[in-house]
Amino acid sequence: MLLVKDDLLAALAAGLDKLSPGAGAKAAFESPKAAAHGDLAVTAALQLAKPLKLNPRQVAESLKADLQQAPAFQRWVDAMEIAGPGFLNIRLKPAAKQQTVREVLEAGDAYGVCARNGQKMMVEFVSANPTGPLHVGHGRQAALGDAICNLYASQGWDVHREFYYNDAGVQIETLARSTQLRAKGIKPGDAQWPEAAYNGDYIQDIANDFLAKKTVKADDREFTASGDAEDFDGIRQFAVAYLRHEQDLDLKAFQVRFDNYYLESSLYTQGRVEDTVKRLVAAGKTYEQDGALWLRTTEYGDDKDRVMRKSDGTYTYFVPDVAYHVTKFERGFHKAVNIQGTDHHGTIARVRAGLQAVGAGIPQGFPDYVLHTMVRVMRGGEEVKISKRAGSYVTLRDLVEWTSKDAVRFFLLSRKPDTEYTFDVDLALAQNNDNPVYYVQYAHARIRSVLAAWGGDAATLAQADLAPLDSAPAQALMLQLAKYPEMLAAAATDFAPHDVTFYLRDLASAYHSYYDAERILVDDEPVRRARLALVAATAQVLRNGLAMLGVGAPDKM
Repeated sequence: MLLVKDDLLAALAAGLDKLSPGAGAKAAFESPKAAAHGDLAVTAALQLAKPLKLNPRQVAESLKADLQQAPAFQRWVDAMEIAGPGFLNIRLKPAAKQQTVREVLEAGDAYGVCARNGQKMMVEFVSANPTGPLHVGHGRQAALGDAICNLYASQGWDVHREFYYNDAGVQIETLARSTQLRAKGIKPGDAQWPEAAYNGDYIQDIANDFLAKKTVKADDREFTASGDAEDFDGIRQFAVAYLRHEQDLDLKAFQVRFDNYYLESSLYTQGRVEDTVKRLVAAGKTYEQDGALWLRTTEYGDDKDRVMRKSDGTYTYFVPDVAYHVTKFERGFHKAVNIQGTDHHGTIARVRAGLQAVGAGIPQGFPDYVLHTMVRVMRGGEEVKISKRAGSYVTLRDLVEWTSKDAVRFFLLSRKPDTEYTFDVDLALAQNNDNPVYYVQYAHARIRSVLAAWGGDAATLAQADLAPLDSAPAQALMLQLAKYPEMLAAAATDFAPHDVTFYLRDLASAYHSYYDAERILVDDEPVRRARLALVAATAQVLRNGLAMLGVGAPDKM
C-alpha cells in the first residue's frame, strides 16, 4: 500500500495547501484508535482551525469536499466520515489494501527497506571487559545493539558495529592475579585467596590451559602460553585472549558480529587521552583545584564540575571516554549510538560536556545512548542467580543452552530497554500461544505448510488476481501488512526493537484469525491463488521482521 499512501498523501498535501498555504508540508495519516472507525485518519483540521478562525468540523468539511474531487481519493477511497471534534476517518477500497500483497511479493526481503542514504553511523555495544563470561545483561545488550543495527541498515544507513574494551587496569590485574593463584594450586577458600579475586570455575580452566602452554585465538588477538606460573604478564595476556575467545564463541552462537574491536589502552599508548586533555586546557574549559584538574562541565548542563585528573596524576574514567568518542567523530561517524546498562547514566552528561568543550565541531547530543536494565531469570518458579561457570551470575551461554538463541533474542527484545525484565525459562520452552516467539514462528511455519501442500510456484503468486480478497479478515490482514514499513522506520528512529516484537505478534494474530475464518486451498482456482498470495506475503513479512531481530523463521515446528 506504499503506492496508495503516496498517492493519497500527495492529494492530502494539495488539499491542505488550498486551505492554508504551506500546511501541506505537514500532511500525514494516522491510524484510527479503533479499526471500526476506518483505515486512515487525518487530524489536520484540529491544527488548522485556530489559525483559520474556524470550527474544526468546518475545516474538516472543507477538506473532505476537496479530497472527494481528487483522482487519487476517487480511485482508492471508499468513504470518508467526520467524527468527534474534527477527525476525518477514511475507509479504503479493497483494491487499495490488495495492493499491499503485490508490493510485498514483488519486494520480497527488501519490503520495508529504504535505499542507501549515504550516511554512516556507529553502534557500540556489549563492550564487556574480558574478565569473565558474558552475563544475561550482556545478552540483552547484544540483542539490542544488533537489532538497532539491523533497523538502521533497513533505513539506508551504513552501520558500523564496534566492541570497546580494556585489556589493562585494575579488573584485568585482578583477573591475572586470580589465574596465577589457581596455576599455583591456590583456590577459593584457601587462606592465601584474596577477597577481591574472581571465584568462578572458568579461572581454573584458564590456569589449566596456561600451564598446558596452549594457544588461544580471538577475533582480535592471539597468544601462546609460556606455562610458567611466575610469568605474570604472560598470564595476563593469555587470560585476556582466552576470555575474548570465550566471548567470541558466545556472540557467534548468538549470531552477533562486530566490524571492529577498540582497546581502551590504545587511547593511552597512542596519546589520545593526553591530546584530549591538552585540547580541553587550551580551550579554557579546565581549572586546577586541590591538586586536581577539573573540567567545567556545568557550562554544558552538568550538575557540578568533574575531576579529570586526580591529585595522584591518574585520570578519572570519563576522560578516556571523551577521547574515545572524539575518535568516533574523527572517523566520520557523525551519528553514534551507545548501548549500555543504566549504571552508566551518570556518565552521559560529563561525556557530552567534554565533547562540546574539546572544540572539535561535535554537535550537541552526541552520542545517542540506549540504556537497559539488568535481567532476572526465573526457572521452575524460582529466581536463578548463580552459574557454576561464572560463580556469581547467570551467563548468556546458560540461557541459550537452556532455551534457544531465537527465544533469548526475542524475549530480551520484547520490552523497552529501560524497563525491568524477567526472563522465564519455562515460558521460553513452552510450545503454546503464551510463548510469543513460538506464536510468531508457528504462524510462519503454518503458512509454509500450506504453501507446501499447494505445491505450486510461489513466484507466480505476485501476478494473481487479488480481487477475491474482499472479506473483513483478509482486509484486516492486509492492513497489518501495510503497517510494516512505517513501523520499521519508527522503530529505528526511536531505538525501539520492541516495537518489532509487538508488530510481529499482532501480525501473527491477524494471520491466525484469517486462517480460522477462511479455507485457503479451496477448489475455486482464482480464489485459491488470491488467498495463497495473501498468506505468502504474510510469511514474507513475518520472515523480514524476525530477521530484524536476528530470529529465525522455521518452515516446520
